[in-house]
Amino acid sequence: MRLLVALIALVPTLLWAHPQVKLETSAGDITVELYQDKAPKTVANFLQYVDDGFYNGTLFHRVIPGFMIQGGGFDQSGQRKATRPAIANEADNGLKNRRGTLAMARTMDPDSATAQFFINLVDNRNLDFTGKSMRGWGYAVFGKVTGGMDVVDRIAEVQTTSQRLSGMMARDVPATPVIIERAYRLDGKDSEQP
Repeated sequence: MRLLVALIALVPTLLWAHPQVKLETSAGDITVELYQDKAPKTVANFLQYVDDGFYNGTLFHRVIPGFMIQGGGFDQSGQRKATRPAIANEADNGLKNRRGTLAMARTMDPDSATAQFFINLVDNRNLDFTGKSMRGWGYAVFGKVTGGMDVVDRIAEVQTTSQRLSGMMARDVPATPVIIERAYRLDGKDSEQP
């Protein structure tokens, strides 16, 4: 009977637990916790890319010390990967672009995020939602680093250069590639088995 009571008590925790994803990178492992309660569409989108193996073999292709590291869009040869359609911007969810948080990268169009994401290296208040206008939408935070922030900081220190990505010149590209070798869930949907 005690076991049954204990299991029933665990059900709400299991149902509302934040999904976790591990990013195995060439610089070390990063574990992230995702806030599906605050950014359900963004988290579902990110997890679908994780489950599909999309991030495996992609680059952290933009590194700006004192700002952020960005990845999830280019393969190791510097070619842009084909993505699913863009998702709605959920930056109005109350989460802030603080050090260690994950947010979706996008173009000037507020609703243009697909697969690319970034990890804030500092508190970036200028990226927060301030209103539903072109200038105020901000960047949707959907998770945070819970393990491996030292790895994130190490990536932030790599030497960068200008080089071509998908035929276009890009700045702040690591001179020595920083690769997301594998991304997978830690919540039981995908095991750690290769």
